[in-house]
Amino acid sequence: MSSKTLGGDKFIVDYLHPLFGAKNDSEMFSQMVWISFLYTLSVIFTMYILPAPYGRYSSSKFGFLIPGKFAWMTQECPALIVPVILLLTTSATCWHSTANKILLLGFIIHYVQRAFIFPLSMSNPMKSSPFLVYISALSFCLFNGFMQGHYLLNYHQYDDKWTASPQFIIGIIIFYAGMAINVHSDQLLIHLRKPGETGYKIPTVGLFDYITGANFFGEIVEWTGFAIASCSPPATIFAVFSAAYLGMRAWHHHNYYLSKFEDYPRTRKIIIPFVF
Repeated sequence: MSSKTLGGDKFIVDYLHPLFGAKNDSEMFSQMVWISFLYTLSVIFTMYILPAPYGRYSSSKFGFLIPGKFAWMTQECPALIVPVILLLTTSATCWHSTANKILLLGFIIHYVQRAFIFPLSMSNPMKSSPFLVYISALSFCLFNGFMQGHYLLNYHQYDDKWTASPQFIIGIIIFYAGMAINVHSDQLLIHLRKPGETGYKIPTVGLFDYITGANFFGEIVEWTGFAIASCSPPATIFAVFSAAYLGMRAWHHHNYYLSKFEDYPRTRKIIIPFVF
């Protein structure tokens, strides 16, 4: 990529740096990581009181309802679109690094699966999503897509030795192992109901025999691997957020199953096999 200043670079300097009260990228990333940390704490607090109101917990109390698949796809896709826009409109001085490419492509692959393959593989409709939840998820994906994408494209360039380091190799293996668990568990849930069926059933097979949130566990593993491989503050705080949010989501699901099904396995853990 060219090292000359492009339109995207000017937009970041002229608009995003002042927005975050920053003089440069370093200060901006510091602010974004702190915002992410505070947001994570707020998510833990609010989700301790009530589950995030979408899916089985969807409620019109949080705004008018948006069709489920449309809401899901459009709220998730900014996380992959924003890095692509950054690649095309900024100087992307770090893009020629192999490690940067592998990390960013992994991030994009996840969101291709999450935003498009996952919802489009469902034969049954997804539950409608309240407007406030939709806007919150959309804003987060815009924010995080920019934070991860800009860091890997324009801020931190890994040297050639990083791809051969144990930390990078182990992290990438964990990342794709987590993705495999997440995708496999999602597909088990999707095929739990036959086309046209409604209501919820007890998930079984795979890691669902051991934990309620097998799909959530896979995604937590995924972003933990990403954080290990990148060793960056943006990736680390995203992994922390994912563990907090998905862990709380699994906790609510676990309580839901226990209250709804008398035969739900009492020995099944919530999110970590054999532990919790």
